[in-house]
Amino acid sequence: MRIGTLELWLYMPWVHSLKEKRMVVKSLCAKLRNQFNVSVAEVEEQDTHQTAVFGIACVAEDTRQIDSILDNILTFIESNTEGEITKIQREIL
Repeated sequence: MRIGTLELWLYMPWVHSLKEKRMVVKSLCAKLRNQFNVSVAEVEEQDTHQTAVFGIACVAEDTRQIDSILDNILTFIESNTEGEITKIQREIL
């Protein structure tokens, strides 16, 4: 059994309030949970309205599956949000 983690920084220049950011973050978290069956939460920069940092974790049988899941998550985020991914940190345990 392997555990994969992904820390993802998302820059959203169109967001002008924390309320607006919260709507985007909650929506994206729900979509990721439903689509990929992963754990996801906003882990840093909660008080910065144009930056969101997501922590994502998944469990799979081997490293190839983890890589595939994390790649699909990145593709999904890039195609379903207007935000720009500025930093990605991956780890497989």
